[in-house]
Amino acid sequence: MILIPILLGMLAGQAQTAPAPPARAPDVIYVPTPQGVVDAMLELAHVTSKDVVYDLGCGDGRIPITAALKYGARGVGIDMDPRRIAEANENAKVAGVTDKVTFILQDLFESDIKDATVVTLYLLPSLNERLMPKLKTQLKPGSRVVSHAFDMGTTWPPDERGTAEGKSYYLWFIK
Repeated sequence: MILIPILLGMLAGQAQTAPAPPARAPDVIYVPTPQGVVDAMLELAHVTSKDVVYDLGCGDGRIPITAALKYGARGVGIDMDPRRIAEANENAKVAGVTDKVTFILQDLFESDIKDATVVTLYLLPSLNERLMPKLKTQLKPGSRVVSHAFDMGTTWPPDERGTAEGKSYYLWFIK
C-alpha cells in the first residue's frame, strides 16, 4: 500500500509527495489489460528472452513485467502519467525485475521505439491508426505489434487475432 510509506515518511519527519498529474490530459483513460489477456498477447507474439517489449501507455507496467518474469525479455513501458510510472516502478521492484524493465515518463507519440522487437498497445482505434506510421517506420522487419481490443482499421488488417477472457487482441508483423 502506498499509504504506509507516506505515513512512515511523515513520522520520520520526511516530506512525501505524490507524483504530479500528467502535463496534458491523457488520450485514453487507464484501464488495465486483464492478466489472462496479457499472457495470451505475449504468447501470440512469440516473446522470447531475446525480445525487447515496449508497452505504449503502460499503466501499471504489467505487460513489460510479465514479459520479463515469464520469458526473460527486457521491457520498456512508456506512459505520460507520473502516477502510472510510479506504480509501474513499484510493481517492478516487488516482482524483482528492475534489472530487466524500465519505465519512461513520456508521450508515446514522441517516444523513440526503434529498439523494440515487440510493441503492445491498449489504445483507441484512432490512436492505433495515428501510431501506424511510427510503427511501420521505426520498427525493424520481423518486429511484432500486439493490440488489446482494438485493431488498426481497414488500411492495416491484422496478421493474426485471438480472444482471451472474452477480450479480442490482434497481431501484426512488420515487413
